[in-house]
Amino acid sequence: MGLAIAHELASRGRAVTVLSRRRSEAAGFVAAGMLAPHAEGLTGPLLDLGQRSLERIPAWVARIEADSGLACGLRPTGIVVPFRSPAERDAYPTAAFGQPLDRRGLEREIPGIGADWQAALLFAQDGQIDNRRRLMRALERACVGLGVAFQEGAEVLALRRDGAGELSGVELRTAEGEQQRLACRQAVLACGAWSAQLLPELPLFPVKGQMLSLQGPRQALQRVVFGPGTYLVPREDGLLVVGATSEPQAGFREGLTPDGQSTLQKGIAALVPAASGWPPMERWWGFRPCTPDEGPLLGASSVPGLWLATGHHRNGVLLAAITAELLGGCLAEQGGPQAAAAIPGNTSGKGSEGLSPAERAHVLEAFRWDRFQHADPGHQASDGQPQPAAQLPAPWGGAPA
Repeated sequence: MGLAIAHELASRGRAVTVLSRRRSEAAGFVAAGMLAPHAEGLTGPLLDLGQRSLERIPAWVARIEADSGLACGLRPTGIVVPFRSPAERDAYPTAAFGQPLDRRGLEREIPGIGADWQAALLFAQDGQIDNRRRLMRALERACVGLGVAFQEGAEVLALRRDGAGELSGVELRTAEGEQQRLACRQAVLACGAWSAQLLPELPLFPVKGQMLSLQGPRQALQRVVFGPGTYLVPREDGLLVVGATSEPQAGFREGLTPDGQSTLQKGIAALVPAASGWPPMERWWGFRPCTPDEGPLLGASSVPGLWLATGHHRNGVLLAAITAELLGGCLAEQGGPQAAAAIPGNTSGKGSEGLSPAERAHVLEAFRWDRFQHADPGHQASDGQPQPAAQLPAPWGGAPA
């Protein structure tokens, strides 16, 4: 998010500084890169946001590639969601957007699919991007080419306000341990799972995920397989990215666990048994930034001048394009073309003008940071399970790591 928004603002002629504590923490380096609003079974405003972003991604990627000279690894592979019965398939929230498959059709799309799966949905419009190896590097280079300044190893310690309560700057500690104050009147908080440490009222907490990759034969899988609890994302060179555990109680506890890795191996065996024999290449973990309804926090914050682009949970790569457009539009309305904008974040061209100010405001309304203050105590997450706010980690997962 930090890089995508920095690229957008710089393309609009803004002076931008990206503050990053440790770049490798960014969820953008960890995620599998699925572009899957339909395969994820999203609903309501989140589905609409995902569809809007999916439409923009080809043009967004083309701009990044043009500015960086690097390929981003965008692939319209389509995504197959398998089910144990046609009834489960037909009840899926986004079934109307997919092509229904029987067992024969499923075997045609996913050779070697496990025997338990008897039906599926093919979402040909969904796809993937190689975020871990390509997109993030291309974004970094594109930002540098547009004059974005970087302060790597700079940890933002606090936000500063003037006498009227508006943002006046940030306190930070440099990589050399020096404490400094950086003046700015506009900033975007894009710190992912750590965002509530700077703004404790944000209803945001980390959900740890473990992943691994296998080296399979080239072209062994042509489609992404999105199973319950496990997904398989085949790259063009045969690398298979496997994810991901979901561990909301882990907090910011780092490291791999035997239980997590075992869960992934069982998922591989259930989906494509032959892949269990492919050699492992890498294992890693990261932290999703999650909110009570699993939707992002976008737009204005409680601090005038501070904007939010966080809480994207499982769909950060998918939602980067629309988030950059929305936040770019917001900041363009608030200041002149050379106003400074600091981007406190873990780092994870000219923007699309597709949304009018009124449309942008309408989209952002569903993702206000304070929307939960007036919600019912028991609300529904995207998986349909009630998640009362009282059961969330206190205070909203914002305790210092």
